[in-house]
Amino acid sequence: MFAFSGLIIFIWYTKKSIPDDQSKLNQSLQSHIERLGQLSEEDNQMSNGLPSTSQQKPPRAISWSSPLSKQCSDIDQGLKKRLNHRQEQLATERNYVVIDSSNYGKRYRWDLYGRRINPTPSVVILHETTDSYQSALYTFKDYHRKDEDQVSYHTLITLDGRIIDVVDPINRAYGAGNSAFLGEWVVTNPRFKGSVNNFALHVSLETPWDGRNGYLNHSGYSDKQYDSLALVLADWMDRFNIPPENITTHQHVDLAGERSDPRSFDWSNLQRRLAAIGYLCVSSSPSD
Repeated sequence: MFAFSGLIIFIWYTKKSIPDDQSKLNQSLQSHIERLGQLSEEDNQMSNGLPSTSQQKPPRAISWSSPLSKQCSDIDQGLKKRLNHRQEQLATERNYVVIDSSNYGKRYRWDLYGRRINPTPSVVILHETTDSYQSALYTFKDYHRKDEDQVSYHTLITLDGRIIDVVDPINRAYGAGNSAFLGEWVVTNPRFKGSVNNFALHVSLETPWDGRNGYLNHSGYSDKQYDSLALVLADWMDRFNIPPENITTHQHVDLAGERSDPRSFDWSNLQRRLAAIGYLCVSSSPSD
């Protein structure tokens, strides 16, 4: 506005001192006015293309009744011995794969509205790849310019039980879009609704061959996958003090109702393994 006012003053002064240039100055003024109008219109179009940054209403809290229960007895001793032995070797067994930096980010400490938020992981989301783990890795390694195309998990578990770490747990993986857990989400991007990603850890099981067809069910995951999953979860539960009841599924947290993973998941298999290594012999409430 000040620049425009200065332009008018300059033209007025010039018109008084140099009358012969009146026609050229009028043309110049008209050109500037038209250009300012174009810029204003372009700015309005860009603004109209963005959603309002007014605070989004928190989602309705959907209750989660964990299939995992407290268990301090009836432990499978053979399973306990096997898992404890593997747990000792886990640090040397885990693989780390570098992915493109567009597919993960730092955890936010402030939300879009300037409120301080806790970035410490507090919930684990279980997924499946729907295709091979190699296909997932190819996607994660690709550069994705658009936010909506960016995707990753913290950890992948292959059909033969190999553990592939993709994103460091201190960082934010892009495992869930519009999502919430017990009514909690974090809004960090004005173009999208809230998500659990800022306080979630994402682990994905490689889908068996007969599940790569879009059907609702498949033959299920291998014993080696359940072994590895229990050990990955135990590590995260230790590091971030995550309770068993905060282990949930992508299907549960997805607010769009479009996700069904992990399909054919057997919670009893996970129950036996977490109990065997002592991660379910805990009180679910102070009165227990």
